[in-house]
Amino acid sequence: MKLGIVGLPNVGKSTLFNAITNAGAGAANYPFCTIEPNVGVVPVPDARLDALAEMYHPKKYTPAIIEFVDIAGLVKGASKGEGLGNKFLSHIREVDAIIHVVRCFDSTDIIHVDGSVDPARDIETIDLELILSDMEIVERRLDKTKKAMKSGDKTLAAEAAMLERLVAHLGDGKNARTFEVSGEAEELVMADMPLLSGKPVIYAANVSEDDLLAGIGDNKYYPVVQKIAADEGAGCLPICAKIEEDIAGYTADEKTEFLAELGLDASGLDRLIQEGYKLLGLISFLTAGEPEVRAWTITKGTKAPQAAGKIHSDFERGFIRAEIVAYDDLMACKSMTVAKEKGLVRSEGKEYVMKDGDVTLFRFNV
Repeated sequence: MKLGIVGLPNVGKSTLFNAITNAGAGAANYPFCTIEPNVGVVPVPDARLDALAEMYHPKKYTPAIIEFVDIAGLVKGASKGEGLGNKFLSHIREVDAIIHVVRCFDSTDIIHVDGSVDPARDIETIDLELILSDMEIVERRLDKTKKAMKSGDKTLAAEAAMLERLVAHLGDGKNARTFEVSGEAEELVMADMPLLSGKPVIYAANVSEDDLLAGIGDNKYYPVVQKIAADEGAGCLPICAKIEEDIAGYTADEKTEFLAELGLDASGLDRLIQEGYKLLGLISFLTAGEPEVRAWTITKGTKAPQAAGKIHSDFERGFIRAEIVAYDDLMACKSMTVAKEKGLVRSEGKEYVMKDGDVTLFRFNV
């Protein structure tokens, strides 16, 4: 999973990026990796994997990972190449979802780029740049479709009509996420166009330390962000970049203790990861043994052979069966041997749909 962090200047975007990438490195004893200056790889915390590691004492411990990309360079006019606009837009094109950091705190020390705190305006500013970029793509596709129709291909009439609706939708300042498609054919057209404003979004409302500790209900800006998120089916959560920065270098135990003192049950990083999995419809299956315990991220609805292919293409190509035990059943039995004796280890075939927490051994022959 690759999440791009966007936001206007002085909203806490880079502070949050620096905090969560550093925090992720220390939290799970996973080597922090900087691919380039603005990309960080963070392990996905998973207590199930920790428990399996205690059971098997593996030589290798490999959690699922998330790439966070600090996408910089947005100014008004980015869609026309202003500032670092083209680079900004190309980076967004590469991510699975967007974390849009929205400033929801007042401060006389940190000047807002537009002179005042206004979450709705800030969201609209970034949204508009993505929409304008998308309009160029859709209009080019529409022109191409109309030319093909003139040459005698009448089957494209429905696509042209749908594209005209989409151009009008974007022209009204509405993002592609809120465009309603009808039928599989229209879904395929949308999937074939890399629309930036169609990317799934998590709105991270950056609130002050006091707001997060006292209860988010007193923050006048957060409900604005919540409503926008609800209207377009986006994710939304309050986060305090300052707190994330403060705990970035803590050990896992220190972090847990500190968050408990603040009355928080999870860090902002953990909540962002949970929201990302939920938004993108992702789950994890697990593999366990003395050589390695590992978490593998797949989309909900993935069948066993395709899940096997995440490990190696040969596993999918030569798939025979999957031997699966539910994580909770394995933990209750305290060993795979006991789970087998109790008949809790199932043999599943090609049509089996993987479930979150399946502890799996794939049998294959190539």
